[in-house]
Amino acid sequence: MPCDDDKAKSKGRLHAVNIAARIAAMGLAVASAALMATASQCTIVLYNGGPAHTVTYSNFGPFVYLVVANAIAAVMIGVAIFLSVWKKGSGKWSKALLPILDVAAPALLYSATGAAFATSEYLSYCSPNGRRVSVCDGALGGTRNFCSQVRLAMYISLAAAGAVSAAELVKNFKLGTLSFGDSDSSGSESGSDDGCAHGCKH
Repeated sequence: MPCDDDKAKSKGRLHAVNIAARIAAMGLAVASAALMATASQCTIVLYNGGPAHTVTYSNFGPFVYLVVANAIAAVMIGVAIFLSVWKKGSGKWSKALLPILDVAAPALLYSATGAAFATSEYLSYCSPNGRRVSVCDGALGGTRNFCSQVRLAMYISLAAAGAVSAAELVKNFKLGTLSFGDSDSSGSESGSDDGCAHGCKH
């Protein structure tokens, strides 16, 4: 019985870590989407006397994708948390839905983050005079906050993807440990019981 109690405690700790990682990932995904979505109304003033131009995250497709992907991923992670906590994976539909959510959420986060990082290397817009202007150029005014904000949103999105991956690793570690223990107990259950009984006798 003490061995069973230790095993139950280990399962409980791993489950708690898994849920905590999912909650952290959901919070980070929401924060990333909100931070990127508010990276707007950044007026860029050209020092050469050109007209001011407003650039927002919506001017860049990958940034829009990051906002949408993080929002969808947050919902998916929230559903996965609900199924893990309240359903315990007992229902057939829960068992079928959880693996899909566990795969889809990090896929969205990693793909959106990768696309955003690729775009951030060439942040530019077409100015009213027809020239291509770099958004993060030091010669421009009012752009540093925009660039810092979108980059912070990308790093937070990457952290959210990492948290989802960590939750999945914990979940797989738990399942692997349990399956290993079950297969081993069939062949050595009597031996372990004898050992415990032998220790009690002495």
